[in-house]
Amino acid sequence: MEFVLALHSHLPYVLNHGRWPHGSDWLCEAALDTYLPLLERLEELAAEGTPTPLTIGFTPVLANQLASPAFAREMETFFTQRLAACDEAPAALTASGDGALVPLVDFWRSRLSRLQALFRRIDADLVSAFRRFQEQGRLEIIGSAATHGYLPLLGRDESIRLQLAVGREEHRRLFGVAPVGCWLPECAYRPRGKWRGKKVRRGIEQYLADAGFRYFFTDAHLAHAGSPLGAYGEIPLGAERFDAERHDPGSPAAGRMRAARSPYRAYRVSGRGVRPSVAALVRDPRSSMQIWSRHQGYPGDEWYLEFHKIRWPGGLKLWRVSGANVDLGGKRAYEPPVAHERARGHASHFVHLLQTLAQQADRGGIIVAPFDTELFGHWWFEGADFLAATYRALRDSGKDGVRAVTASQHLEAHAPGTALQLAEGSWGANGDHSMWLNDRTAWTWERLWRLEDAFWDVAPAVLASPSARPVLAQAARELLLAQASDWQFIISTGAVVDYAERRFTLHCDDAERLIKALSGGELEGAGRLAAELARRDDLFPDVLAQVEEALQG
Repeated sequence: MEFVLALHSHLPYVLNHGRWPHGSDWLCEAALDTYLPLLERLEELAAEGTPTPLTIGFTPVLANQLASPAFAREMETFFTQRLAACDEAPAALTASGDGALVPLVDFWRSRLSRLQALFRRIDADLVSAFRRFQEQGRLEIIGSAATHGYLPLLGRDESIRLQLAVGREEHRRLFGVAPVGCWLPECAYRPRGKWRGKKVRRGIEQYLADAGFRYFFTDAHLAHAGSPLGAYGEIPLGAERFDAERHDPGSPAAGRMRAARSPYRAYRVSGRGVRPSVAALVRDPRSSMQIWSRHQGYPGDEWYLEFHKIRWPGGLKLWRVSGANVDLGGKRAYEPPVAHERARGHASHFVHLLQTLAQQADRGGIIVAPFDTELFGHWWFEGADFLAATYRALRDSGKDGVRAVTASQHLEAHAPGTALQLAEGSWGANGDHSMWLNDRTAWTWERLWRLEDAFWDVAPAVLASPSARPVLAQAARELLLAQASDWQFIISTGAVVDYAERRFTLHCDDAERLIKALSGGELEGAGRLAAELARRDDLFPDVLAQVEEALQG
C-alpha cells in the first residue's frame, strides 16, 4: 500500500496592498510559521537520509510573491518587528505579573533568529530552495491555476484556459519544469454539460488535458466514495479546515462509504475526446479526519500552542490550547518540549492508522491525504514537527509497512484503468459551489462574467497592435487577480468582508479602465495607467503569450 501526502500552498496577491492586518504581513506570517519551518524540517530529514516523497504545490500567484524582491524586504522588516517584541516583552510581562511566561520569550527569540538565519542562507529565495529539493528527487512540486480562480464558475472557456496556461508556464519559469499534477482550486470540478442552462461546455478535466496536466486531486464525495466533509466557516482568510466525524469507522456513514467506490485507488477521469487521459486521486476521509477534525483531530490537543490568544504588541503566542472548552482567559502557559513529544506521538498514531487502512484496502492501492500547507505551522504550530516525525515513522515501519511516494511515482507504477465520471462540486461547505456562489457573493460573479466578456471581446484585435499590448497585458493581470477564489470565500465566511470586497472591486475597476481605453483607442493615458498598475501588481511577466494561447483554444 502506498501513501501520498499532498500539501497545497496558496495565498492571494497581497504584496503592495498594505501590510497589517491583511496585507504583506499575511504572507510573511505564512512564510515564518509554515514555509520556513517546513524547509527546515526537510533539510534535517535530508541530512539524516530519511526519504520525504512529499507532493507539494505552490500556486503561481504565491510563487510569484515568494520570488519577489519586495517580499524579501517585507520579510526582513517582519523579522525585525518580531525580534523587537521579544526585547520588549520580558519587562512588560514581569510588570504585569506574568513573569512565569518570560522563558517562553527566549524560546521565540531563539526560533526567530534561527529562521531568519535560514532565510538569509537561502538568499531570501524560498522558491529556489524548494526547487532544489525537487531537483534532488526528494519531493514533487505540482502546479495550479494562475490566481486560484474557481474554474467551474468562470464564464468563458478562454478564462479557464488562461488560468491553466499561466499556471503551467509560471511553474515552468519558476521551478524549471512543467508540472505534471494540478491542484484544482478548492478541489472544484464541473463535468461536461450545460452552462447556466444554455450552451454545453467541456468538463474541467478536458481543460487540464489540453494544458498538459496529467492528474489532480478530488474530494471523496465527488467520486462517490464518501459524503461531503465540509469546511470550517469560522476560519478567516481562506484557510480551509474540515470536519469528518461522519466517517468514524463505527458510524453508519462509514458503512456506506465502504459500500461505495473505494477512495484507495486512482481513477481515470472520463471525458469526451480527452486524450491523453487525466487521473484523479481521491482524498481518504478517515486519515484526513485525524488532522482536520475540530473534535478528534490532533491540532486540538491541549498541549499544543493556542492559535487565538496572542500578546499585543508584538504578536507573541505564549499559551497552549489547555482543553476543548477552556476560554482564552483560562489558557495555561505553553510548554514546547511537551508539545514536541505530543507531535511525535501523534505521528506514530497516524502511521498506525495508515497501516490499519492498508489492511482494509485493495492490493496496490493508495491512501491520499491532501491538506492546505498553511495548516502545518500557521494554524497548527507543531504541524511541521508532526510531518517530520511521520516520515521518520514511515521509514522505521519497514518493508511491510505503508510506503510513502509522490503522486507521480504512484501513477507511473499503477496506471489507473478504471474510468470514473466525477460529480460536480468542491471540498467546501456542503460539498458544492455554495461557499463561493451564494446570496452574498452573487454580485461578484455577475460583475466578473461581464468583465470576462469585455476582455475577451477586445483581446483579439488588440494583440495585433504593439503599442496596445502592454495595456492588454496589465488588463489580463487585473482580470486574473479579480478571479481569485479567495474573495468569495472570505465574503462567505463573514471575516474581513470589507477587505475582500475592496480587493475584488479594485481589480475589476482597474481592468475595466484599461479595457475601456483599449476599446476607445485612448492608448496614451492607458499606457501610463498600465505601467503604474504593473509596479503594484508585478507578476506573470509573459501573460500575453498565454492570452494568445487561450484565444486559440
